[in-house]
Amino acid sequence: MIPPVKKPFAILKWQLVIILAVLPMTAQVDAASPAPVIENERVEVWDITLSPGKPILMQGHKGAVVTMFLVGGKIRSTKENGETIVSERKFGDAVCDALGTEHTEEVISESPARVIVAELKEHPEPPYMNKSGYPAAFPRPGSLKVFENDRVVIWNYTWTQNVPTPMHFHDKDVLVVYRYDGSLKSTTPDGKSLVHDYKSGSIWFNQGNRVHFEELVKGQQSAMIMEFK
Repeated sequence: MIPPVKKPFAILKWQLVIILAVLPMTAQVDAASPAPVIENERVEVWDITLSPGKPILMQGHKGAVVTMFLVGGKIRSTKENGETIVSERKFGDAVCDALGTEHTEEVISESPARVIVAELKEHPEPPYMNKSGYPAAFPRPGSLKVFENDRVVIWNYTWTQNVPTPMHFHDKDVLVVYRYDGSLKSTTPDGKSLVHDYKSGSIWFNQGNRVHFEELVKGQQSAMIMEFK
């Protein structure tokens, strides 16, 4: 993937509240509103670690919220009406909450979970017209679709070292979350190449309307890739 295009920041609209386990839900709570790691006209993104025994209140104020699991675990979700659901989450899982939905998330397994939370903004863009003659970036051989609605589609993909992907056209903007430490070489049709080193948990927003292929040249790499419709 090529480096993201920087966009101006807007006012934080998604709130994350740490709820002290010793207090009831109606008590005064400590609040933490971390800055998003990515913010532009299409999405705001937060990288959140969920610690065992520390419930977190999730609130989407201006758009639907998509949660992608970078590190999974056993998660207890409690809705506003008190309904509780316990789920085993793994890397690559994704769930979506509608506009205005509010619920708590709590890890009840031993190790922390790590989630990438994306609040979708009302800024629809039609797919870029593909005049390249190459196939769309997704689906591609080895890709797994894990989620789709009218706003986004999310893929899990693993690169194999020294095995290039097909040359492809990105007809949509994408948010990419990398799982491992690994280096990908991006090569355009004119033969120009760039190598990017990605760390585990690296998060990139890339605009579409580009053609290239990718090749893993160092380490290992897998990613969750959210395409915006």
